[in-house]
Amino acid sequence: MSEPNPICVALDTPDLDRARALAKKLKPHAGYLKIGMEFFYAHGAKGYEVVAVEGLPIFLDLKLHDIPNTVAEGMRSLMRLQPSPAIINLHASGGMAMMQAAAEAVGGRAKLIAVTILTSLSNEDIWAAGFNAKLDTGAHAAVLAKLAKAAGLDGVVCSSHDLAGIRAATGSGFLTVVPGIRPAEDASHDQKRVATPKAAVAAGADILVIGRAITSAADPAVAAQKILDELRHG
Repeated sequence: MSEPNPICVALDTPDLDRARALAKKLKPHAGYLKIGMEFFYAHGAKGYEVVAVEGLPIFLDLKLHDIPNTVAEGMRSLMRLQPSPAIINLHASGGMAMMQAAAEAVGGRAKLIAVTILTSLSNEDIWAAGFNAKLDTGAHAAVLAKLAKAAGLDGVVCSSHDLAGIRAATGSGFLTVVPGIRPAEDASHDQKRVATPKAAVAAGADILVIGRAITSAADPAVAAQKILDELRHG
């Protein structure tokens, strides 16, 4: 594979000092850092800026989901962060009007992507939640991705298992950010639909979100570089 570096390290910790240390150490080895609810709810804008100032592009993973006006105003507030996030997201299941309002609020200043079906959910989980039982997770993810593209978004968050259907539904040039990435020797933890880094890239993933396999390693920088080397050189 070629540049850019597709590894997005998930800083899923409420510990500000640890997040800052990881951001500094991983800068030469990762393409992005992901800041999610666990960290942002603990430290807010000031904590975000402590991490973002280290220089890696930030994927701000807050998964907004509310009425269109509330989500749009939330996006306007988040885009005031400095430096502003490179990628920001919401739930596709919020619908067309919500996604359009969010896209207008972001105004192209960040890549706006939509969560389709969480990697922690199986077919049985989505059916129990009321999704159409005639369609599996992949089919539902493709429908939501197509809706997100129609709303003017830049891409989606999806399982590697759903990539083929999403690519067929949206065509080329639609960003795919894929969590649930585990090196072959690692445990799945709370994820049900996982893939190795190489398998995800082969399936069409643009960005790989990797958390504990890197952040819980004895040396996170070495762990990230090992994954990157395997992607680039086999």
